[in-house]
Amino acid sequence: MRTTALLVTAAAAGLMLAGCSSTTSDTPQPAASTTSSAATTTQAQPLDLSRFGALPAVPASEASTTSCAYPTATPAIRENTAPQETDVSTVGTAQVALTTSQGPIGLTLDRAEAPCTVNSFVSLSSQGYFDDTICHRLTTTEGLQVLQCGDPSGKGNRGPGYEFANEYPTTAYAVDDPAASSPVVYPRGTVAMANAGPDTNGSQFFLVYADSVLPPQYTVFGTIDDAGLATLDAVAAAGVSTPGNDGLPNASVVIQTATS
Repeated sequence: MRTTALLVTAAAAGLMLAGCSSTTSDTPQPAASTTSSAATTTQAQPLDLSRFGALPAVPASEASTTSCAYPTATPAIRENTAPQETDVSTVGTAQVALTTSQGPIGLTLDRAEAPCTVNSFVSLSSQGYFDDTICHRLTTTEGLQVLQCGDPSGKGNRGPGYEFANEYPTTAYAVDDPAASSPVVYPRGTVAMANAGPDTNGSQFFLVYADSVLPPQYTVFGTIDDAGLATLDAVAAAGVSTPGNDGLPNASVVIQTATS
């Protein structure tokens, strides 16, 4: 099994950010923000989000449809059929309702931002791929507050058997633009793909319940409704099951159904 990680240090925020994918996936991981010894303890400073830029504008689509590629990567953890690759719409939105053990989470997916990602997510949802799966990871560190879902194994290292390329915001930058690796704010209510580096998207995704600082290398493909944010706030308030701010949620989140 392949193990890959995208690692970026945001020195100004005191955060370490790691990537996640359909093969071996981790949400961005926070580094320790306090330094302690037997004699002294340095308290973490509040994170100043104003020091980081916003996500870039969404590039205008050149056509109403596009083509996507979903090459086979590793064996699928749950049987599914890869989505269609031609005549994929780049306009409009798709609604996906996640019914979870902790409450509803409604998603509005934006085809203009990420048509191939939305195409894949809707396809997997319609096949029941996400049904009866747990959200296996919660991070609660200031500046990195997300819930990660989408691996039917619940281990964070499996996916649908195919991978696909990054889309917005990665595609908003020129290939050699240094800004493409500079952290920006992923705002509360964002839905984005987990990955293990460029073009390793699969089925794992994360839900941003508070403004979070990440390099713009995680495909944004939609937003969370108010009811969903209330559900996430309650899950976050219950904390994680392991010491620290990163692990399995204490309030177990099972996606019972995902319907589109």
